[in-house]
Amino acid sequence: MADVVVATAFGGPEVLQLVSQSNPPLGDGQVRIEVRAVGANPIDYKSYSGLMGTDPATLPKRIGSEAAGVVTEVGARVTTVAVGDEVIAFPAPGAYASALVVAEAELTPKPAAIGWTEAAGLLLTGATATHLLEATSVHVGDTVLIHGASGGVGLIAVQLAVQRGARVIATASASAHELLASLGATPVSYGAGLADRVREVAPGGVTVALDLVGTDEAVDVSLELVADRSRIATIAAFGRAADVGIKLLGGGPGADPGTDIRSAARARLAELAGQGQLRVVISETFPLAEAAAAHRALAGRHAPGKIVLIP
Repeated sequence: MADVVVATAFGGPEVLQLVSQSNPPLGDGQVRIEVRAVGANPIDYKSYSGLMGTDPATLPKRIGSEAAGVVTEVGARVTTVAVGDEVIAFPAPGAYASALVVAEAELTPKPAAIGWTEAAGLLLTGATATHLLEATSVHVGDTVLIHGASGGVGLIAVQLAVQRGARVIATASASAHELLASLGATPVSYGAGLADRVREVAPGGVTVALDLVGTDEAVDVSLELVADRSRIATIAAFGRAADVGIKLLGGGPGADPGTDIRSAARARLAELAGQGQLRVVISETFPLAEAAAAHRALAGRHAPGKIVLIP
């Protein structure tokens, strides 16, 4: 049996329950892992909130998409992993569990140099950040404005953009400014007058804008400062992206999922993290049984970094 978090209805975190489910048999090309840590992401609570549909046939709904753990069993035709291997599973639907069955192709070797919590929080945010940078062709000499830079995606995007030779202007609350500066960004506070504050620190102009929050402020300031709309991308402004002609990326309606880019990024992200060149910031951990509390913190939080669940 495995402990599994499911949404029993559509609504807020109160609909989450920890239940026991039988371990399913493995099919060809599948692997069972004992989960050591699970990455929590905003899409997790959005998946049962009603924003993405309310089909009762999908209930009870398992949630989550990334985890790290140890291989305990392999199915037929599995050739790249063995029992005892430490791995990261992504994409891994239903990842909020103590044990998980995933396809072999969804596994990336866990770098020995990073812990379980960092491994569980690496690939969804890292793949998303990579997609944003690829879609806007960030390169040496660019000045990149990142809205919501203290979140999981933002912190990885800052580091990857700096590694590409870009200058990064990062919006965040004042409490995250020291962290962002340590990662190579120039932090600025969001709020009234944002465009002017960005101009003060980047008098040469901004060439790329990445919106990770979806606010009108983020979209409006991006449009005001970046001349080429093909170099503005958002993962959150679903209502406005098409209307104003900027790139919408991710898993929402009308978005470019970037499947190939995100899949190809996994090995490189693990390599960078293992070499100490990419930092995964963990703000808080919760027991798996307290997934509802984790989601309340995730929905209303301002602390930088990722929330991780521990089975």
